[in-house]
Amino acid sequence: VGLPLTRFGAEKNDFIKYLTKNKRVSFKYENEPYHIEIDDVAVFPQCYAAVVDKIPTMAKKTLIVDIGSWTIDIMPVINKSPDESKCVTIPKGLITCMRSINEQCVRQLNGEVDESEIQNIMRYGRSDIDDEYFAIIKAEIEDFVDKVYNSIREFGYNLKTTPIVFVGGGAVVMKNFGSHDAKNISYNLDVKANARGYEQLATMGLKSTKRLS
Repeated sequence: VGLPLTRFGAEKNDFIKYLTKNKRVSFKYENEPYHIEIDDVAVFPQCYAAVVDKIPTMAKKTLIVDIGSWTIDIMPVINKSPDESKCVTIPKGLITCMRSINEQCVRQLNGEVDESEIQNIMRYGRSDIDDEYFAIIKAEIEDFVDKVYNSIREFGYNLKTTPIVFVGGGAVVMKNFGSHDAKNISYNLDVKANARGYEQLATMGLKSTKRLS
């Protein structure tokens, strides 16, 4: 599992205690019942996990921007290592954007839009819903994207010269609605990038302790 970069150190132990409180867990996912037994919990920093397999190939100083549901993590990679002193977590992820969209829809049109419809527009950049609602959604997403760009600028990075990699669920939003289409900006559109990174890091950890061959 993962935690936002800047909260990792402070919250790691409490998160492990919370997740190991019940060793046997039953739940449903996509209508399939699952019963699992938790043997151990490993916690890793979000954002870093999403690019752990790419860091060895990063020749220059590169900025990783991980846009998730609740947070935006900004992590500079220098000489193929994360610079922890400059890592930033902004508590305004995609959920903030979706709430803002429906606040404006209610204020202007007296009606809400289902979150799944908003997510589809974020993912594909288009929709067949009513034009007035689409215009509000598009404007709010573009405002969210501009705020992400502004945050990057505020922390001292040049949007035209700094190599930037957007990852997480919000990478596709930046690609579809962003106004900066430059050679220095790239997008990892794999929404499971962090999860794959957790798996890779956990496997490496288990092998190092000889718990996995």
